[in-house]
Parts: sequence; structure tokens; C-alpha cells
Amino acid sequence: MRLSTVILPVDRWHEGGRAKWQRAEDLGFHTAYTYDHLSWREPFREGPWFGTVPTLTAAASATRHMRLGTLVTSPNFRHPVPYAKELISLDDISGGRFTLGVGAGGSGSDATVLGRDPWTPRERADRFAEFVALLDRLLTEDAVSYEGGFYSAHEARNVPGCAQRPRLPFAVAATGPRGLRLAARYGQAWVTTGDPGPHGSGTPEQSVRAVRGQVERLAGACAEIGRDVAGIDKVLLTGFTPERARPLESLDAFVDFAGRYLELGFTELVVHWPVPGSGFAADEKVFEQIAVEAGTQLR
Repeated sequence: MRLSTVILPVDRWHEGGRAKWQRAEDLGFHTAYTYDHLSWREPFREGPWFGTVPTLTAAASATRHMRLGTLVTSPNFRHPVPYAKELISLDDISGGRFTLGVGAGGSGSDATVLGRDPWTPRERADRFAEFVALLDRLLTEDAVSYEGGFYSAHEARNVPGCAQRPRLPFAVAATGPRGLRLAARYGQAWVTTGDPGPHGSGTPEQSVRAVRGQVERLAGACAEIGRDVAGIDKVLLTGFTPERARPLESLDAFVDFAGRYLELGFTELVVHWPVPGSGFAADEKVFEQIAVEAGTQLR
């Protein structure tokens, strides 16, 4: 099992931002991701929040071998045509170290920041499907023309394409049947935050059972198209299961937590870099001990 981290884009680059990304690499994290929002929930809503693509571009130049990625991009304020150009550039600048985490998005501030009403759940799902399919084409074909229900492309040129071939990997976040089918078709990885039901009220055991069901449904979606589910990495973004911060209280607590998901076939766990005064607060010394030692115990 690989161990990765999410670094929220809340620090000025020259006042701690660069140092965090470089420290993540020094600690041996497999991938360092960041969220792709224009702003986020409290307590971050009124505070600093920097752009995802510039942050990852800077991180690509400040690191050497650690993978980088979004966790996750959504259609809420992105259009596939200009975004594909940015992704190809990021993949090139990083030397082929970029992973695109992509999801349907929600109904938060990102959904209304462009001055429109939030999409219905069905429209979000429809847009997500078209967004992923068009990005797949834009990142693998030199020129794309397309007329869809939500997005269009007219002779969109993307030469020379991605550094990674046939394109950079997609990590598709999904729990519902349509999203899981997208993950099965387009994903090199699948991402979950756990079960949306028990958050805050369920037990760890209920969460594990629910996630086991997600894994089984992903396997079913793969079987429908003749794909082996073992070929898809399974990624858990931690911090949203009923245990929330408890796994970061000690190395033993984390290994016990991670072991439950290792048994379900998960190949990557993602922990949030500690942010004081938030739901992601944690002892940084314990966090670094987990980063250095947990991976060895979970292999």
C-alpha cells in the first residue's frame, strides 16, 4: 500500500508553501495532491486559497520524483478544452509525474461562483460523464472536434500530447453506479472518501462494510466491459470516515486503520497535511512518523 498526502493550497509559496511540498518528497510520500477549488468550506472560506494549476506547476519545479495531482478536479468551473492544454503542460513540466484526480463536484461555492444556479444531481452526473470522455480524447488525440450536450471543441489542437502515454492517468472519484462505470472505463485509479452515509454518525465497522460494497460494485462495473478490477488502483482519501482524525493520533492507530482498507484491496491511502485550527489538525511529529514508518509496515 502506498501512502500519499493532500497539501491544501493555503500558504504563500515563499512563506511555507514550497517547503511543504519539498518536505513531502523528503518524507517519501508517493504522491502529493491538492484540492481543485476556487475556495473551500469553513474555516478556509474566508482565508487564503491559491490556484491549483499554478501551485502544482511550482511544486513540479520544486520536487524531483514525487508524483503530483489534483484530488479532485470537477466540471464546476472547468472546461475540458482549455484545461486539457494546462494538464498537458503540467505533465510536461513535471516530467510525467502528474495524475488527474477527477470527480463530479458538489453544490458548494464552486458551483455558484460563475453566477449560475447549482446543477441538479442528474445534470452534475451528465456533465461529469461528458467532461471525462472529452478530456480522454483531448489528451490522447492531436486534434479534436466535438459537439456534446454541455461541451464543444472545434479543431482543438493538443500537440505534442502528454509526456505519459497514451495520456496522463485518471483517478476517478465515484461512489454511485454512473461514476463507477466511468472509473471502470477511463480510470487508472478509483477514489473514494468512504461511505457518504455514516459520516459523523456511523461506526468504523459500518464504514468498512459500506466501502466493501463500493469495491464490489466497481468490480461489477469492470466486469460489464471485460476489464479486470485488479488493474485499477484503489485510493482512499482519509479524513471523512467515522474515525476522522483518530488514525493520525499514533503510528499504531494509523496502521490499524490502514490495515482494514488494505484487506479490501486498497493500494493507496491519502492523508491530509496537518492544518492547525481545522478538521485536519494533527501533531506534525506523529504525522511525519506515520509518513516514514507506516509504509514499511503496510507492504
